[in-house]
Amino acid sequence: MSGAGAAETHLTELKTEGLKVAVVAASWHDRVMNGLLGGAERALQDAGLHQSATIVRVPGSFELPVAAARLAASHDAVVALGVVIRGGTPHFDYVCEAATQGLTQVSVTTGTPVGFGVLTCDDEQQALDRAGIEESSEDKGYEATAAAVHTAVTLSQL
Repeated sequence: MSGAGAAETHLTELKTEGLKVAVVAASWHDRVMNGLLGGAERALQDAGLHQSATIVRVPGSFELPVAAARLAASHDAVVALGVVIRGGTPHFDYVCEAATQGLTQVSVTTGTPVGFGVLTCDDEQQALDRAGIEESSEDKGYEATAAAVHTAVTLSQL
């Protein structure tokens, strides 16, 4: 399980007052994306940021980096949520690489933490297992949001 060994982040203990967080989410695979967004919203709630967060939808995971770059200019943290499920063509590899490299570039170039909540799965069941829905074993939307918020708080103290 990929969640084994993950650090616990207690969002309720972080000093998040005044923090501006944006969540950018792809639109493909409704059930998985609704789960990821639900996890992000739960994390924002735990951090006391739910009312002030900006949530933006884009068509797919390929579009996440450009939206994240725009949002990074006016937010303290950005969370990118998406899902890419392997098919029978190399399209999966290209989209996953572009999203990963693009989001990394946004974070490093802008200095704004980007929570990486892009699921790259071999099949739909793997995505559902990580989506944070009732039958999931993991909640990657929550985890990506917690990571971005925690990093933004840490950076504000440097």
